[in-house]
Amino acid sequence: MTSLLQLGLNSLGFVSTQDEFYQQDVGFLGVLLMQLPAVAILLSRLLKGPTRHPPLEPRSAAPDSFGVVSVVVPTLNEAERIKPCLEGLTRQSYEVREIIVVDSHSQDGTADLVKTAQERDPRFRLMNDDPLPSGWVGRPWALHSGFLASSDHSEWILGIDADTQPHPGLVASLIETVYSENYDLISLSPQFILKQPGELWLQPALLMTLVYRFGAAGEKNSPPERVMANGQCFFCRRSLLVQLGGYTSARGSFCDDVTLARFAAAQGARVGFMDGAKILKVRMYEGMAETWKEWGRSLDLKDAASPGQIWGDLWLLLCVQGLPLPMLMLSALLVGRGNTTLPAIAALGLNGFLVAMRIALNGAIAASYDRSQAKSAWVFWLSPIADPIAVLRIFLSSTQTPTQWRGRTYGN
Repeated sequence: MTSLLQLGLNSLGFVSTQDEFYQQDVGFLGVLLMQLPAVAILLSRLLKGPTRHPPLEPRSAAPDSFGVVSVVVPTLNEAERIKPCLEGLTRQSYEVREIIVVDSHSQDGTADLVKTAQERDPRFRLMNDDPLPSGWVGRPWALHSGFLASSDHSEWILGIDADTQPHPGLVASLIETVYSENYDLISLSPQFILKQPGELWLQPALLMTLVYRFGAAGEKNSPPERVMANGQCFFCRRSLLVQLGGYTSARGSFCDDVTLARFAAAQGARVGFMDGAKILKVRMYEGMAETWKEWGRSLDLKDAASPGQIWGDLWLLLCVQGLPLPMLMLSALLVGRGNTTLPAIAALGLNGFLVAMRIALNGAIAASYDRSQAKSAWVFWLSPIADPIAVLRIFLSSTQTPTQWRGRTYGN
């Protein structure tokens, strides 16, 4: 790839010779041989899109679902963004027995906001988790603590993040789905609220790394090792959590949601990952820098995958998301300078196809974004340009272990 790029740069100043065309073609063939199997895998995943589970819709609570759900919300210094979550949970109906907010000793007034919500809705219960045990990450520890403190009479546990904004009818929709389709665990992809130009540009490219690796939300019958999940809204049968030992299987994972879901699927549980954009919103990070730092370092999912899976996914992302735009530009340049050999034309066509498909997918995921509050909302449509950077971020995250997360420091 480097030699091909150098040849492309050299050709800017003069007409390429036949010897240079030959060297270019060798480079094109090498890249094509790497890309073609990855493209076949990608298409096999994307072509399942028309058969995926439709997005969940808001529902009304059924009479026989009284008090079947305990909600657990892990918090640590969430005062700036927890209000919409508390308000959204208050609007859930009688199927919610209790809302346990597990606060890890916040210093910013998070607890006071929960206490205020409790005055209006007695279902809220505030507790502090015990000091973090060795080998645990903060989020699964808080969820585990809330699960242990929840009522034995609840049939379901809903783990939900403080930065989410639940719509009325969210919990009722989850209940209807799991009962009608016999799921033991489902989680939802939300509608993302984007505001700043930088995040409008980068965040969809990062999201696309998940789509390319695992397909769209709502795909069915994934093998356990390829199951996707989202802990922002994680709805699990209580009896299953008891069987799994709560969150202990994901105690040291920075992607505890995927780790736990794959462990459950491997034990025979029926697990689903569905489109919840119509019933759940989330405002994850403020701006491009925070999106790069915080979300980018968890998207590799290395704590839930084998080394072979990790490197296989990196190869796939490089071939179908990282390389297409640079290769399209380079092949167009060299073809324009006179190299009209089959390898050059094939590279131009394949990477042009991948870039065009990526632009079309940007339109397909548009409904997953709330851009109503965005400055320069049109920047969203430029996100395919960020694809090489998004792939670089996944590579960096895959080769590093976090030492800080949500205000906590972890050992190397």
